[in-house]
Amino acid sequence: MNHEAEVRGIGVGMSDDGSNVPAVILSAREEFLPIVITGDQAQAIQLALSGEPFERPLTHDLLVDMVTEFGGAIDSVRIDDLADGTFYAKIDTEQYDSGEPHKFVFDARPSDAIALSVRVDCPILVSDSVLDMAGQPPSRFDVEDDEDDFAR
Repeated sequence: MNHEAEVRGIGVGMSDDGSNVPAVILSAREEFLPIVITGDQAQAIQLALSGEPFERPLTHDLLVDMVTEFGGAIDSVRIDDLADGTFYAKIDTEQYDSGEPHKFVFDARPSDAIALSVRVDCPILVSDSVLDMAGQPPSRFDVEDDEDDFAR
């Protein structure tokens, strides 16, 4: 079963060597799901969440524009596997040809899938198996203020 997830923000964790590690924090099934990402990926997601406009499109914005221009739509993203500490995602899309929808599924990094999702406001779905393996109780997270923003 898949559960719809919400992006709660970008958090910062601590690696084994003591350095800061950014993570996107999703909430689903009353659990938090931290997914470690790079600083660039964190910035791409944070910029989309803030709605901050740019003079020229960033990579994810460009991809959304191209998909739309070619008659396609991003329907949802799925985080549906976790193996050896690596999360896997899929982007569910469709394209209309002569009024008929044709569905396509693309493999993606979860960070890219999430960055696209927040731009087009489509659902993020997380499988039970991923939540069973990596979901965390919200009490394990330090929240910066009462708006549930995470420390950056």
